[in-house]
Amino acid sequence: MKADHDQLIHFALCLNNEGYKASLEVGKLYRMIADEQATAHGLVRIVDGSGEDYAFSTNRSIQSHYRKMWKQFC
Repeated sequence: MKADHDQLIHFALCLNNEGYKASLEVGKLYRMIADEQATAHGLVRIVDGSGEDYAFSTNRSIQSHYRKMWKQFC
């Protein structure tokens, strides 16, 4: 059986896109990618609408975690 953190899908809800209007949309959920180095600097790595991943300040989002099983039904 996998550990709990392997059973979760991580998302960030954009709350502030100031300075990144072309990359981030307020109110949109973005898939998060684990990045310990970014986290150590107060950043979260997300995949934007283009499919590329970038590090953004954590004060731009609320982070959520969903079980993989939930994603299968969406």
